[in-house]
Amino acid sequence: MAKKSSIEKNQRRAKLVKKFAARRSRLKAIADNEQLSMEERFEARLKLAELPRNSAPSRIRNRCEVTGRPRAFYRKLKMSRIALRELGNKGLIPGLVKSSW
Repeated sequence: MAKKSSIEKNQRRAKLVKKFAARRSRLKAIADNEQLSMEERFEARLKLAELPRNSAPSRIRNRCEVTGRPRAFYRKLKMSRIALRELGNKGLIPGLVKSSW
């Protein structure tokens, strides 16, 4: 089980990303638009830099929803390999069968 503080920190980051998503995408569109003048684009970059760092989507860490483990994460199932195996062995994941040969 991961530390509660790191799980909560990641949840706060996800909330900030959602809050600033529209503003961030609008500023990035202005900054990347080559038809605008350099001054306008530079000003958009400065405003983008003023936004909180944790509002960037790349700062969110994929974590297992069951245990909070940050590594060996399956995106499709939103859980780690260890939690997947435990729940699969108990028969709680439909369609997942332990192989043996």
